[in-house]
Amino acid sequence: MADAFSLADALARLATDRHDFAELYRSPSGSLSLTVARWPAASVDDQQPHAEDEVYYVAAGRAGLTVAGERVPVGPGSVAFVAAGVEHRFTEIAEDLEVLVFWSPARGTRG
Repeated sequence: MADAFSLADALARLATDRHDFAELYRSPSGSLSLTVARWPAASVDDQQPHAEDEVYYVAAGRAGLTVAGERVPVGPGSVAFVAAGVEHRFTEIAEDLEVLVFWSPARGTRG
């Protein structure tokens, strides 16, 4: 059986007045999970490094993504990889940022 999701529907369930995120999918093997996240414009991303590799897909909004001290601009359609344990955060969030996050292994399965 195939699992299919509507990114728009998942993002619509998130709060709009603050940073919010929710798990969308977790593979039965635990090798992968997906979350959706939103950061309102001008908000602060205070995330800490994670134990899992991440791939960010920016569905909407504009910001900077700083990874290990290097900043790159991101906007709709941007894809970025962040290795486990590496310091990173979204900065200068100019427009409400909506992101699909791929985690490997699944979020929270490593220390």
